[in-house]
Amino acid sequence: MSRIYTRVVSSVLFPLQEQLKHHNTVAIRREMERSEWWPTDQIRQLQIDRLRAFLCDVREHVPYYRDLFARTGFDPRDVSDLAALSRLPFLTKEVIRAQTEALKADNARGLTRFNTGGSSGEPLIFYIGNERVSHDVAAKWRTTRWWGVDIGDPEIVVWGSPIELGSQDRARQMRDKLMRTKLLPAFEMSAANLDGFVADIRAMRPKMLFGYPSAIAHIARHAEMRGIAMNDLGVKVAFVTSERLYDHQRAQIEKTFGCPVANGYGGRDAGFIAHQCPSGGMHITAEDIIVEIIGPDDEVLAPGQSGEIVVTHLATRDFPFIRYRTGDVGVLDEELCACGRGLPLLREIQGRTTDFVVAQDGTVMHGLALVYVVRDLPGVKEFKIVQESLNLTRVSLVTDAAFQPESEQVIIAGFRRRLGAGVDIQIEHVAAIPKEASGKFRYIVSKVAGATTGAMA
Repeated sequence: MSRIYTRVVSSVLFPLQEQLKHHNTVAIRREMERSEWWPTDQIRQLQIDRLRAFLCDVREHVPYYRDLFARTGFDPRDVSDLAALSRLPFLTKEVIRAQTEALKADNARGLTRFNTGGSSGEPLIFYIGNERVSHDVAAKWRTTRWWGVDIGDPEIVVWGSPIELGSQDRARQMRDKLMRTKLLPAFEMSAANLDGFVADIRAMRPKMLFGYPSAIAHIARHAEMRGIAMNDLGVKVAFVTSERLYDHQRAQIEKTFGCPVANGYGGRDAGFIAHQCPSGGMHITAEDIIVEIIGPDDEVLAPGQSGEIVVTHLATRDFPFIRYRTGDVGVLDEELCACGRGLPLLREIQGRTTDFVVAQDGTVMHGLALVYVVRDLPGVKEFKIVQESLNLTRVSLVTDAAFQPESEQVIIAGFRRRLGAGVDIQIEHVAAIPKEASGKFRYIVSKVAGATTGAMA
């Protein structure tokens, strides 16, 4: 009966909803499910053709790019390969803030305002049109179907965005009930709420979990602590996104829920960029998105080299994202996935530039070098590391009775070995560590690395 209901939702109710919203999501998903099996060269030619048409449209309708192309002599009709993108400047958050109105297409209709706080806390305001929404939803839908989960299957979403959580009106609640989706607020992680979340998940018996890895892992740990089994619910996959996925989080989720974890990479600003298939490959949504890896001197790097991820989203005619600097660090792969799809791969997503730390001697390293010092100490329940400067790093700890006072010296000594003998390490014991307003959690933040171009090399 459940599978019949899923088929009704995925083939009737959801397509009707998308039609009423003027989204062509269904047709896009079907086309994506064909093109993902094309040879790499054919997919690349699709990107080139779409890029040329996209840039021609942008020149005609978007004031910012009309002026930019005229000023630089860039003619999108001459685009014959993806390397043509390197002739265009990067789109940064600062440019978007300064040119918001000029980035809107003059023929755009029904734009929706979005914002994201970002690591600096300064909001980024931008706009999304129906084309972008249709393509992003289709890309996510395709990916869940890789794992045998369709729209209409029971789903638990652990999220914290005010956009989603602020729209829980009656119509939205009715829609979620029809689609069998339940939203749990990721920033409300009290013990009482966690008990409720565990009960909700057990009652719903979802086929899929979707949300922040830190939040889903936190619920998993709580269930384990309470001695409540969660591996008998039939969960097929846990989709995690919007934060770095750590190995210990993957292990906790897989152990507790008895399902694989599918890592995802994207954002409200940059789009649905890359997601993991059952064979392990992080497939880029290449029909819509072109990914470049940029070095410290803004040069385009070859596959296998680490640098900043820069994204061009080909379904953003209404408010273009062209060579958008994500602030994330990653590596492209020149190999293809064992699954046989021709989609290009991200080999690694190493985190944000602010997930790196800088030693006193200038050495740049991933924040995991510090995370590992703290994470496995007995009695540490939660922690957060903030590199304030080259000379000061603060550590906030939530501990229980198993924590030994001498462990503080272990942290100090371990950090100084990595950051420098003269670094001041200040440890503070707190009752709780607040998440960001979105509900996300970051184990480490560097106020040094984000401003250091070498952190992207």
